[in-house]
Amino acid sequence: MIAFVNGKFVSKLPNQVIVDVNGVGYDLQISLNTYSAINNKEEGKLFTYLHITENAQTLYGFFDIEEKELFLHLISVSGVGASTARMMLSGLKPEEIIRCIVNGNAKQLESIKGIGKKTAERLVLELKDKLNRPQTNLSVTSYANNTVESDALNALIALGIQKNIAENAIKKVLSTANNTSVENIIKLALKNL
Repeated sequence: MIAFVNGKFVSKLPNQVIVDVNGVGYDLQISLNTYSAINNKEEGKLFTYLHITENAQTLYGFFDIEEKELFLHLISVSGVGASTARMMLSGLKPEEIIRCIVNGNAKQLESIKGIGKKTAERLVLELKDKLNRPQTNLSVTSYANNTVESDALNALIALGIQKNIAENAIKKVLSTANNTSVENIIKLALKNL
């Protein structure tokens, strides 16, 4: 997976940026928040997420790691795809989305294009506990742990295991395991099912 790109911003639009990295142009879909952050910059680093579907491979770009992690939380909710999550991050600032979810303000989430009542309620229900912790600047190790955990979760889901069962198995493994590589988490989680 491509974790980030660092290069010159060749073309910037409110929803897209092309980054030249040593002669290779990466087309990244971005939110308005990211666009605002890079609008006056000629070059920089953007964290990325590669979204693969049957019909396309789309690379999403984020100005900071916190926005990327919120995006990953949002797309983990049933009914919220990558385009909808990007729309949410364009409609509200990441801290506003977190505040809405933590405070149970589904009405404000409904004001975002593409978010209906049921989806807004599902976002609050599924993410309230995950996002209801002190917001601090994430260190590289916490970012790495979140990536390992999400990679293991995605692998278990791809194997046909229900998301909530996979999440519980991973939590159980992480509370007891010393070696937390993706492979070991998956192996131990499968044993705990």
